[in-house]
Amino acid sequence: MAHPRSKHADFEELRERAVALRREGHSLRQIRDELKIFNNDILNQLVKGEPPPEWTKRPRAKDDLRERARELRLQGWTYDRIEAELGCSKSSVSLWVRDLPKPERRDPAEQAKLAARKRWEHELAVRDEERRRTKAAAAADIGTMSDRELFIAGVALYWAEGAKDKAYRRTEVLHFINSDPNVIRLFLRWLEFLGVQRERLTLRVSIHETADVAAAEEFWADIAGVDTAALSKATLKRHNPRTVRKNTGDTYHGCLVIYVRQSADLYRRMEGAWYGIVGAATRQPD
Repeated sequence: MAHPRSKHADFEELRERAVALRREGHSLRQIRDELKIFNNDILNQLVKGEPPPEWTKRPRAKDDLRERARELRLQGWTYDRIEAELGCSKSSVSLWVRDLPKPERRDPAEQAKLAARKRWEHELAVRDEERRRTKAAAAADIGTMSDRELFIAGVALYWAEGAKDKAYRRTEVLHFINSDPNVIRLFLRWLEFLGVQRERLTLRVSIHETADVAAAEEFWADIAGVDTAALSKATLKRHNPRTVRKNTGDTYHGCLVIYVRQSADLYRRMEGAWYGIVGAATRQPD
């Protein structure tokens, strides 16, 4: 008595035929019609791992979109989510990814969490764009600065960030330190406006000893428009392992210290101008 063939043997035989047809350049529809397999799940299993022939791809489909769609499908995304993410039709998504296995159905709570995260990501993107537009508009409103405006801006900047003379410690000298490249650029421009020659400046990097000192010196030399050889020896801050620092990594460059020699008169003018600004701003109208 002959034994009936097992389902496994039947499947393997069908798979061999399906793979052979696939490698000959047949589409899934052609393989379906040839083998009389009308169950898409079984059909996909038969050709699993076999790439579709080039001619089945839409001629105008963008390769980057197709690859992205396949990546998302492998991550478990549904057709609807891929369609919304890439801005293409569901039929295109189906054509690009239908040979991939179907993702497992997610738990409803997980689905809700993913949807909420997607909405929040969209909200953050909208907020970021609003911030960018507001900042760009504010920057455009400044326009060109007059000499008077530059002088006032520099005085206010120094009074906020620079070293100041105290009654108990007479230090009438311009001594400035900051980690913001734009603040340094503005301060150097202010000094240039005041007629301070670069030869009167002592520039020095102040940075943690665990950082890349050479890279920081190159960074600040470029900001200041000088050669690294013009910088004085860097001041290294001793590392404290108990302190959790956030200013680390490739974006950390320490601070640039700017000392203006023979600047007592400039300091007095700066301080006097500062009190003049305060008086003018707070004076009550007659």
